[in-house]
Amino acid sequence: MEFKEFSKIARWSRNITITEKIDGTNASILIGENGEFLTGSRNRWITPEDDNYGFSKWAHDNKEDLLTLGVGHHFGEWWGSGIQRRYDQDMKRFSLFNTSKWNVVRPKCCDVVPVLYCGVLDEKAVTEAIEMLRRNGSVAAPGFTRPEGIVIWHEAARQYFKKTLEKDEVPKSVAERQAANSKVRGAP
Repeated sequence: MEFKEFSKIARWSRNITITEKIDGTNASILIGENGEFLTGSRNRWITPEDDNYGFSKWAHDNKEDLLTLGVGHHFGEWWGSGIQRRYDQDMKRFSLFNTSKWNVVRPKCCDVVPVLYCGVLDEKAVTEAIEMLRRNGSVAAPGFTRPEGIVIWHEAARQYFKKTLEKDEVPKSVAERQAANSKVRGAP
């Protein structure tokens, strides 16, 4: 029988990055060593012919610019017009997640999720980021008053966590079911 080592435990009091959680659809671009160019949703590869809200078509239309991302798997949020909250946008946008890499130089066709805090893990910073969004609205789409929430990247654990402004205590699947039932009953 093969021995399985217990994984190392990350220290809690390490650096975190808090970004705005944008309510769109997960999207990714894979650029291979051999020039391979693939597009994906959260759970499958997509093509312009079998797409997810037009992301693959957009990526292929912007392939030359996107190749400047370099070799690797690049994740982000495809959001805006016609997707989830829409954010009062008249177009769709792609915002990259890796803020430490892409906030300085990135392809012209891409945005980066807005950074709300960087520093040692601090519950107060988490609370302040949520309250700032609640008071001021979206940073990604100024003027939009119903942002979804925040994402917390814990550097040492290499793990994401999310916190939403509405129904954070309820699992997403339960909240969606409750919303669907309310519509069936005619509730606002």
